[in-house]
Order: sequence, then C-alpha cells, then structure tokens
Amino acid sequence: MQPRELANFICDVLRNAGFQAFLVGGCVRDILLKREPADYDVATNATPDEVLKLFPEGVTVGAQFGVILIPRDGMKVEVATFRSDIGYSDGRRPDRVEFADSPEADVQRRDFTINGLLMRHDTGEVLDFVRGQEDLRAGILRAIGMPELRFAEDKLRMLRAVRFAARFGYEIEHQTFAAIRKHASEVKQVSSERIREELTKLLTEGAARAGFELLELCWLLPIVLPEIAALKGVQQPPQYHPEGDVWIHTLLMLEGLPAGTSPTLAWGVLLHDVGKPATFRSAKETGDRIRFDGHVEVGLGLAREILGRLRFSNDDTEQILSLVEHHMRFKDVARMRPATLKRFVRLPKFAEHLALHRLDCLSSNRNLEAYEYVQEFLRSTPAEAVRPPKLVTGDDVLELGFKPGPLIGKILVTLEEAQLNGELSTKDEAMSFITRKFQQKAEK
Repeated sequence: MQPRELANFICDVLRNAGFQAFLVGGCVRDILLKREPADYDVATNATPDEVLKLFPEGVTVGAQFGVILIPRDGMKVEVATFRSDIGYSDGRRPDRVEFADSPEADVQRRDFTINGLLMRHDTGEVLDFVRGQEDLRAGILRAIGMPELRFAEDKLRMLRAVRFAARFGYEIEHQTFAAIRKHASEVKQVSSERIREELTKLLTEGAARAGFELLELCWLLPIVLPEIAALKGVQQPPQYHPEGDVWIHTLLMLEGLPAGTSPTLAWGVLLHDVGKPATFRSAKETGDRIRFDGHVEVGLGLAREILGRLRFSNDDTEQILSLVEHHMRFKDVARMRPATLKRFVRLPKFAEHLALHRLDCLSSNRNLEAYEYVQEFLRSTPAEAVRPPKLVTGDDVLELGFKPGPLIGKILVTLEEAQLNGELSTKDEAMSFITRKFQQKAEK
C-alpha cells in the first residue's frame, strides 16, 4: 500500500460510515502542482471519538485539537476534525477549538491559500473556499484572511511563508509581506526547536539561496540568525573572492545545495565563514590585502553558540563544527605528509567535507585543484592503506618492559604515524621501531 492509497482508504471508510472526508492541505497543493506529496492529511466532520471507533489502531496526537494519527505498514496519515480555532494567547496553539460541520469553516483557520484546498479522493474534485487555485496559477503566497491574524496565531508561519515562497519560486503577496515585516521581531517567541526545524527545511529543500535572500528581505534574518546577517557587506580579497562579499559568497554556496542535502552539510555551508566579520582586517591595516586571521577559531565559537541556541543534537553539533573547523585545511592537502592526509580523509562523514570544499571553490575562484587532488588520492589509495589494522597493541608494548602510563599512548600514536607514512608494515618492524625510538625512555 502506498501513502495515497492509505489516505484514500481512510476517506472511503469515513464516507461509507456517513461522514464527509477530504484530502486537505499540502498534499492537495502538491497533487495540483504535479509533485509527489511528502505526506497526506485528511479532514472530516467525524469527531476524534468517531474516528477512533472506525480506526481502533489510531493514535491520539492532539485530541483536544481534533487530530488522530492512523498508522499502517510503516506509513501514517493524520485525520483532523473540521474545526474553528478560538484564541492564540501563546502564539502557537489555539486556546480552545470548536468542532465545525463544514469544510469551509475549517480552512479559514489554515495558514496560506495554497494550503487551504480540499479534494475528493475519488473524483479529484477540488473544494476551494480561499481562491487557492488562483494563487497557485499566479505563483503567489498569500495568507488566508487577515495576514496579521494568521501570524499572531502562530509566529512560525512567518518563516513558513518564506520557505514556501522560496521552494515554489512564488512571490509573497504584498499585505502578507508587509505583515511579516511588521511582526518579524515576534518570531523570537517561537521555540528554538521549531525555528531550527524550519530553517533546516529551508536549507535542504533545494531553494536555500532564495530562502535566505527572502529571510533578509522580510527582516527575519537579523532576528533568527544575526550572525549570518552580519556577513552582508564584509568585503573579501578580490584575488581569492571575485564574487564579492562574504554574504554573496555564502549565498552562492547555498545555491549549490540540491534538494535532499544532508542537514549537517547545509548548516556547515551556512556557518563555515561566520567568523569573518569579527576578524576582518583591511588591506590598509595588513599592508597587503584583506585578511581574516583566526576566522576559523572565531567561527567555531560562534557556530557552537548558534547550534546551542537552536538546540541541535550533540551528534549534529559535532559534525557541523567539524565542517567549520576543517574547511580551510584543503588548501594544504598537496603538502601534507601521507599520515596527515590519511587522518584528514578519515574524518567522520568526510564526503560532506569534500562537498563543502567543492562548493567553496565553485563559489569563489573556481580552483578545484585541491578537490581533485583529494579525489584522486581516494580513488588510488586502498581503504586498508587509509585505515590499516594496528600492528601492535598496548599489551605488546608492555611486554617490551614499558610501564603503564601516558608513554604507552604516545608510543602507539607515533607508531601509527610511521605506519601511515609507509615506514612500517609488519609487527616485527613495529616492535623494533619501538625499541629503537623509546627504549631509553623506558629505562629511565
């Protein structure tokens, strides 16, 4: 069973039981745009209790809001009862809801006209009470009803407006746009987790550049990511960055992110040069050219602060910080000793480091020599040469008469360095190497 078939089945069961049931929201929008919906939602006049009687396997995810999740075969469809929302004192959830009898009343509470469409699952008939089809054809992102009321109900809708407009290449309708600008500062009331998820979607749906240009145009960028807004106007040395300032460079890199990009890579791209504004020194100050000495270290601190503020997981934080920390190392790959290069390419998710570097080059001087050098190294170097098995263990070292302590770790690190450089290949060679290099230290 496919997701659409599950949604159709749910609609059939509801209608056969005497209830109204329609596909609703983003799935209808995507069907009309001939896109594959990410998920399916159903709207009905059946109450949550009535839905659960028909679907005992249903899971209550928001009964007070009339929402039941129906899982099957690893898929899930949300079924929501027609409702009107009354009051939004917390700027996110309605204070109370009133179940409604008609789909027309239900769509008035939704965010944008293109997301306020309903469809008969069997005939394809579209119910459009908000002129959403007209806006789809015209390429317009418009809030349903009064924009200021829609954004007061849920402040995150301002970020969602930017994301939808960027993803579909739509223009934000002028009253909707004006309301976003007027209330941009209120997005701070949204939880860090919800902001993170919305920004991550913006970065990974294939329209990251357009999305961040819109964030800046809507006055949202300085509110949610002031450190990125600070990139604008920070000039770079033209001999290395003919494209322009750090903001333009970052936008060009974002433009190169395809839909489905790894979130950690996308955030790494966004944050890789975040330390440049604080470390900018003009050609007059340096005596030769614009420089950003220490921008990686400063950027690491800023990136760590941003990721903490947005409550990223420890694993994602570690990977994104690694991308920021190592992005300048590619310039030295041709001069690296074999051991250094092997350790470099052994970084977790190294493909993301490589992808970021490629975008960095294509968005500046377009010199891909270092990228191609690493690609050739990876092609020509067997995996076992990059990650060779250990020649000796700590116990082996102890058998040579060394006492337990920090020296054992130092010996093993030095041994691996020699092994990666091709100086050692057998256990006997390794044991002799240890004896020659460290025996005197052991005797002391």
